Amino acid sequence: MQTIKSILTMSVLLATTLLVSAQNKSEWKEKDDFHVVMSQTFHPAEEGNFNPIRERSGEMVKQAILWQKSAIPADFKEVKSIKKNLKRLVKDSKKLDKKIKKDATNEVILADLTGLHDVFHSLVGLCKMTEH
Repeated sequence: MQTIKSILTMSVLLATTLLVSAQNKSEWKEKDDFHVVMSQTFHPAEEGNFNPIRERSGEMVKQAILWQKSAIPADFKEVKSIKKNLKRLVKDSKKLDKKIKKDATNEVILADLTGLHDVFHSLVGLCKMTEH
């Protein structure tokens, strides 16, 4: 009986945690789409594999532009800062793409990609809902 009570208590706690988490996040498809490209290129580059970013830098630019052009969720409070950082993300993505097309060294690519990764994480930190 005690085990069933414990399982039920844990289930209720888990459901509550998931519900609160879902309420604190607003969906933004374009952010998630950019994140896929970022994670699939940045993490391999960290480990010395530059093929993914060399092959997908144009895709990263495209996803950055789509994110910038998309509507910012209405419940986000840092709209001005989000717009500013999205502009920088697009600009820096284009710069990296041009460098890659001119056969930049892995060191240059990693430095620029790391900067883009930092801008991305700044944006994620800004994606907070207003207090209701």
